[in-house]
Parts: sequence; structure tokens; C-alpha cells
Amino acid sequence: MFGIGNSHIVGTFRANKKRFAAGLFWQPVGVGYNARGYARTLSRNSKQKSNLFVEYKSMVGLAPRRGGYSMGMPSAAAEIVDALSEYSSFLAVFAVDKKFYLVAVRNGIILADKLFLSESDARTEYTKFAKIPDWSAFIAPDSWGMPRAMEKDLAALLNRRVKYKLRAIVLWRARLFSLILLAAFFAGMYFFFREPLTQMMEKKPVAVEPKVIEEYNRQVDEKSKELDKKFEVRDYKPIVMPYDSLPVPEQRAKQCYQAIGFLMQPITGWVQSNVVCDETKASAEFNRKFGSLDEFYMVAEKLLPGVTVAELDDNTVTVTVALPEVERIASQDANDAETIERNVISLFQSMRTKVKTEIVVDTLTNGVDTAKLNIVEVAVASKLTPMQFTKMFEDYGGVYITRCAWNAISRTWNYEVIIYAK
Repeated sequence: MFGIGNSHIVGTFRANKKRFAAGLFWQPVGVGYNARGYARTLSRNSKQKSNLFVEYKSMVGLAPRRGGYSMGMPSAAAEIVDALSEYSSFLAVFAVDKKFYLVAVRNGIILADKLFLSESDARTEYTKFAKIPDWSAFIAPDSWGMPRAMEKDLAALLNRRVKYKLRAIVLWRARLFSLILLAAFFAGMYFFFREPLTQMMEKKPVAVEPKVIEEYNRQVDEKSKELDKKFEVRDYKPIVMPYDSLPVPEQRAKQCYQAIGFLMQPITGWVQSNVVCDETKASAEFNRKFGSLDEFYMVAEKLLPGVTVAELDDNTVTVTVALPEVERIASQDANDAETIERNVISLFQSMRTKVKTEIVVDTLTNGVDTAKLNIVEVAVASKLTPMQFTKMFEDYGGVYITRCAWNAISRTWNYEVIIYAK
């Protein structure tokens, strides 16, 4: 998104007698992937093939097949972000090893990890990023004279035990060894069961009198007719109660949080108004300020792989990602709806937070039988993240987060929760 041609390089630099990897390509891990699997998918779908990756929180950084990278080499960006964990967003540039190293982090996501040979190119890139509002901190050499910027010693930030190192994307030796073991297992099974299976598959003639077969079929037909007259066959399925299969609340909350974080990518010229996670998907709405649709698609293709883009009009675009299934459990609260509603209201009153509640009765039927569901609906706006918000309902059963939305303007979470009562 922010670039100045090929002025930045992929490569390494030395600090504290260690060689650090810089210039990695960073992406948030897609929902439903593990780090190595997502790195493998990104490498296959990109023009620049990579064979090394590093995992940092919910992101992966890819290293190409050039630049002097090697397995076990620490990632400079990951180590710096970890050392500056007190800042959720920061823009930093350091002079190191006759080069200039720039790192940009937004809401805990690494946007830029670039190494420059030229000081002027590094300054130009720094200036472009600095135009984005709401940075928590600016870090730059004092000689640059950048407004509000402070100078930090890179060696001091990296002077500790490294934790985030490059690993191989594909473990060829492990895969080859597994294939050899699997082939040996099937070969052994074949030789062990070959003779018994051959004997079982041999056709053995059985002599049956035709009159006996005819009499048997006649008796089966008569019995079937008697049963049809005696019993009325009902073609319906039993009622399935929704609380018999609910997503695990903690997994559901983490899924929405990761999906919303994945969609919250800053795109030049476009502003996010809100991001919503419902039962099957997460969607973000972008409003145009000065960018163009072509620029939006170009950036979205790089930062948001696998999403669906829809144009509501010339100035409004939605980006949607499907949610995978999470583990399900049977859960229903032991209290009645009135008790649950009173307890929920008291809980949020103690936090001085406004909450809306309503008791509804839903009727289910399969065409023959009917069943009634007592449901407490809860709607509340909060500063708590989904994982923190879910902990407030740890003492309740039958909890289901039907909707979770992030308002980027007010920086507030909006939740809709239902609780299945007895």
C-alpha cells in the first residue's frame, strides 16, 4: 500500500553480534488456519515464492528464497514489536549497519517491515506513513528533526533473548518419513490379510430349492401388507432444540475478534465505518474519501486474500469473509427467563453500563409436535473485547453471541446475545 518502487530491500542486518531478518512480508493468519498452513497457502498464491516463515501472535511473516535468510534467524520486526508492547500503534525508523530500518505497526498488526540502503528513501517512506492519524508513538533519529519523534537505541531493544525465529514452511524430511511409514504399513497389512481376504471373496455355490424361495417371498409380502394396515407410518423428524448444539462461547468470541481484526486493514483513501460478525460471516464497510475503486481492489487483493468484495455504490464497498465452524456443545441455563433477565440487568448496573433485555417465547414444530423456547435477548454497547465480554457470562448456560460489531468511529463494541432459559 505504501511504497516507493524498489528502493527498499529484503535482507538482513547485524546488531548485538546477531544477524536479524528484515523486509519480511506480513499477513494476519486467516480464520481456520494454523500459522504454517497459512504461510504455505500464501507462498503458493504469491508470485514471489517463500520457503521460510515466522509466527508472531496472529500474524505470519514470509521470507523469500533470497536475501541471505536462514532457518533460526530472528525476525527484527517481531522482536521490536514485542519490546515496544506498551504502544498499540507506532512508526519507527532506526539507523543500523549502514542501512535504515523502518517498522510500522497499527493496532498490533505489522504494516511495514522494510530495510533501506538510502537514508532519503527511508525518510520519504517514513513521511508517507506519518500522514496516517492516531499513531501512539513516533521513533526516528534526532538528526531527522521529525515532529513528536523520539530516538531509541535499536541495540537496546534487541538486547535480550530472541523468541521469534524463521522456520521452514514445508518440512520435507518429516513428510517423506511419514509417506515411507504409511507405505510400509499398507504393504504389511496387504501381506497379512491377503490369504483370508482371498478366501472370503471366493464364490461358493449354494443350492436352494426354487419352491422354498417362492414360499419365502410370499410370506414376506403377506406380512408387509399386515403391518401396513396395522400401523400408520409417520414421515416426520423429531424437533431439534437449538441449545442442543451451540458454539462454545469462548471459541465463538475469539473467532469474531480474529475475523474483525483481519478485516480492519487501513486502505488509503477509504475509511471504515463499522465491522460486523454475525452467525456465518464477518463484513466490513468502507466509505470513500479520496481513493478510487481500482486502488481499493489492488490493495484488498494483497491485504485481504480470500474475501468477497461488493460495491453498494460508487463510494461504499463491503468486504466479507466466511466463518468456519467452531466446536459445539449442548447448553441450557438452569434458571427461568425472569431470573436470568434480572441477574443480567443487575450485572450491567454494577458496571454502570446501559443494557437492553427482552424475554421472548419461540415456538418450534415438526408438523406433529410443538415445543416452546424461553429466550432472554441482551443488547449492549461496551469497550470490552469479545473475549473479555464473554467472561461476564461464564456463570450462565445456553449463551449464544448472535452478533458482534466494532464501530471504528466511536471505538465501541456492540453485542447481541441470547440465553436459552429452562
